[in-house]
Amino acid sequence: MGADDTTEVKTTRERLLTAACALFAEKGYRDTTVAEICGRAEANIAAVNYHFHSKDELYVTAWRHSFDASLKTHPPDGGVPAEAPAEQRFRGRIRALLGRMLAPELHEFRILGHEMANPTGLLAEAMHDAILPLQKQMFDLVRELLGEGVPSLSVRMGMMCVVGQCLHLVHREWHRRVLQFEDDPSPLLKPGEATIEDLADYIVRFSLAGLRGIVAEARAGEGKQQGAAP
Repeated sequence: MGADDTTEVKTTRERLLTAACALFAEKGYRDTTVAEICGRAEANIAAVNYHFHSKDELYVTAWRHSFDASLKTHPPDGGVPAEAPAEQRFRGRIRALLGRMLAPELHEFRILGHEMANPTGLLAEAMHDAILPLQKQMFDLVRELLGEGVPSLSVRMGMMCVVGQCLHLVHREWHRRVLQFEDDPSPLLKPGEATIEDLADYIVRFSLAGLRGIVAEARAGEGKQQGAAP
């Protein structure tokens, strides 16, 4: 095989992967066909089996490719140095997470939205391997913000509440796009009403206030126990 042939093989694979990412984000795994992917990629249908062996493997590869693209565009630390104060690093992570979730050109969370609505189970292992390190980093940061002595359960619940605020925005955007609301009477944010920076700032302020409240309650409880001791 000559150099030109090798270049063409890589180009075909890249086109297939790009088309698959977009279509799986638009329609989900079940409603996307190999023929559609190949048509958009301008590739022969046999090319999917040649490069990815199956639609299932292409699906997993497409999500992982989308995940990696998200992290490249929005590094998990938000560009905040590791030596920065914990609150600044916390904001960096929230800003990066929102960027990954809400950027229309990124496919990671849109593919996950379809997967949650109509599970295939195909992404379980890839998601575990990719997301678990990020969860651990957020857990460690929330623990740092809460300080020593706070039970692990409180740290996990605090992390859940922080990330839950971000996930709600994703579900909200997902419903808006899928249901195509034109006149939404709900009191929630309208499209364009707040920037990602606005949302990040508010979630950070809200979350830090809540975490400080947990610390204050824990310290108050310790004070009561010490006061009650004989």
